[in-house]
Amino acid sequence: MCETTPEEILQGNSHGLVDYEPKLGLEFDSDENALNFYNEYARRVGFSVRREYVNTNKKLGYVTSRKITCYKEGFRRNDKQKEQVKKSRRETRTGCQAHIIVTRQSMGKYRITKVELEHNHSLVPSTMVHMLPSHRKINEVQAHEIDLAEDAGLFSKATFDFMSLQAGGRVNLGYTKLDQKNYLRTKRQKAMRQGEAGVLLECFEKKRIDDPSFFSAVQLDVDDMITNIFWADSKMKIDYETFGDVLSFDTTYQTNREHRPLASFVGLNNHRKMVVFGGALMYDETSESFQRLFETFFKAMFGKKPITIFTDQDAAISKAISLVMPEVHHRLCVWHMEQNATKHLNQIYKRYASFRGDFRRCIYVYVDEDEFINAWNSMLDE
Repeated sequence: MCETTPEEILQGNSHGLVDYEPKLGLEFDSDENALNFYNEYARRVGFSVRREYVNTNKKLGYVTSRKITCYKEGFRRNDKQKEQVKKSRRETRTGCQAHIIVTRQSMGKYRITKVELEHNHSLVPSTMVHMLPSHRKINEVQAHEIDLAEDAGLFSKATFDFMSLQAGGRVNLGYTKLDQKNYLRTKRQKAMRQGEAGVLLECFEKKRIDDPSFFSAVQLDVDDMITNIFWADSKMKIDYETFGDVLSFDTTYQTNREHRPLASFVGLNNHRKMVVFGGALMYDETSESFQRLFETFFKAMFGKKPITIFTDQDAAISKAISLVMPEVHHRLCVWHMEQNATKHLNQIYKRYASFRGDFRRCIYVYVDEDEFINAWNSMLDE
């Protein structure tokens, strides 16, 4: 009697009714099939999986062995710049030892050569397991709706909130806001790879012929795909040298079809007119990307840093600033403060007719600290 293979079990249990535990000697046609099998087992049991390491035959280009672990394996590595971070991330790992190791055999099959099933943490109930990292996914219908919303000019947050409402709550949606953001980022990167990058780089080359001091830099991710693009011409450099003590960094200019943020470094000249110090197309808005962008900007500006920088209230930007320029005074833009107040204090705006005027005077009019504190307390009392 022929023994059922893991691939046949998965194909015959599309709804996850897998009662097959990983065991020594179990074989797969590929290491990817082994990953899918262990992930399906994890979904049924109540945990998430993570790729721990992979060894490859560099000469022939195939995987020789792979370790797949519970997502709570190990502990987060200590960050060398940890003391500069204002708010550290919560530790989510527990040093769990549950894992499998698959090794390629001489006939090309991948066999489980080591397995540990025990966990040192509580498992997730079946009603919530779909929200664990390796089980979250955007299906084809959801991806189509996200694409339509983006083409219509809707911001990703509004799209996520609407789709959550349709699904009966975020917990039923099957993916997080970060998953949606990563999906759009990957889509934009692919679009950039399919022709836009060449046109943009050709434009930069022409600029460099006319302006030898023109500076540009392209940031790549681990897959060698373009994530962020920065540029500054000679006039921007001269203006920054003269007027760069106060710098404003803004990523709210999302005016093109794909809503790729156009980040701008701007300031004021001696006539109180806006001057541009540099620009960037942001395909990835993580703290690491902002950190590299700031480092690139200062490289273009010969290392000069501002005394004060104004930004919106973004955690990723704040973290990058604390790492790249901890000595610079970081302040929040008052326009963004007012926008946040309108968003979060909408009921107070409706209830008190005088609140808008009182709040605007506090953030725009009062310069003296005592005057501000008195006006702010008076507004709160009222």
